[in-house]
Amino acid sequence: MPNQLSRRRLLAALVAAVPSAALARVVGAQAPATPPAPPQPMTGPVFGAPPTDFKPPYPEAGKVNRLDPRFDVLMDADAKVEKVADGFLHAEGPVWVGGNNGYLLVSDTQINQIVKWSPTEGRSVWLENSGYDANGVGWAPNLREPGTNGLILGRGGLIAAGSGARSILRIDLATKKKTVLVDHYMGKRLNSPNDCVLGPDGSVYFSDPPAALVNRTGPDRELDYAGVFRLAPDNSLHLIDTMSAPNGIGVSPDGTKLYHSDGPTGWVMWDLDKQGNASNRRNFVARSVVMGGDSLKIDAAGNMWAATREGVTVFTPGGERIGFISSEQGTSNCEIGADGYLYMASSTGVLRVRTKAKKLLFKVS
Repeated sequence: MPNQLSRRRLLAALVAAVPSAALARVVGAQAPATPPAPPQPMTGPVFGAPPTDFKPPYPEAGKVNRLDPRFDVLMDADAKVEKVADGFLHAEGPVWVGGNNGYLLVSDTQINQIVKWSPTEGRSVWLENSGYDANGVGWAPNLREPGTNGLILGRGGLIAAGSGARSILRIDLATKKKTVLVDHYMGKRLNSPNDCVLGPDGSVYFSDPPAALVNRTGPDRELDYAGVFRLAPDNSLHLIDTMSAPNGIGVSPDGTKLYHSDGPTGWVMWDLDKQGNASNRRNFVARSVVMGGDSLKIDAAGNMWAATREGVTVFTPGGERIGFISSEQGTSNCEIGADGYLYMASSTGVLRVRTKAKKLLFKVS
């Protein structure tokens, strides 16, 4: 009895001394879960860190990791990973323009710029308000990423996944004029196109997650799914599939396979017919093989260069992991330049490393 009384007095004292939520923790009951804070809208333009225009010798910023002898035909194990540019808030979608003496274009998704870099000219802003642009204003409170994301060459210019513009854009390389190729599907506005690739017939395949929106479940969102689409040469839009988290996308050299990264599952593939229609979706590489799965590139030999948590991971056409290039920061995308380098969009910077791989280019009439 004395023990019971002392315990009752103790509990009574606790009731008087502490709030009910704290008391619930003391006596073993679970306190109600605190709801997550809602996403914060943008309140004005976003600015990155002041850029550093590196000069040779460029600083080292990663490492080549050979896992299989087959990797040797693509890259030397002692190749130096260099940082050639920085000052981005979130670098994405690198694309090489021209031949050996050409230049690189890179999206900065949150600052709403496309940045140009070349070994001779260094870093400069190529296009301001590359994505969202309302009478010269390049930001909106409902957008996390007002700029462009994935960039490719096609249709006589630059094709951009306009995440902030919520459309697929064509940008003239000479005049920098933007033209909206598509921004709606079946009367509803696209979410925020993320990455794109050109097919052998001139079709543009692209992913459309809601990643660039502040409220990813509404009220701005009109499509209630994230899709993978094909924009045909006649600009008709076709839904290939719905996915939970679509991102990177690629086509095989013979044009018979379509690849895509998907957050929960890893990487998937479809069969493509001669009209560019996709069927028979199946797994290509499971997520358990390596974490991550952002954007990707397919080289001329059919190897996949995938942005993962390792950096850039290389898979053979059969889905075998044979090597990776680690980076000092997260990697979102990559590009094989005509100058013999693999370029990596690595968070706030751009890296490069010598490669023997060749870029896949379709000759579209």
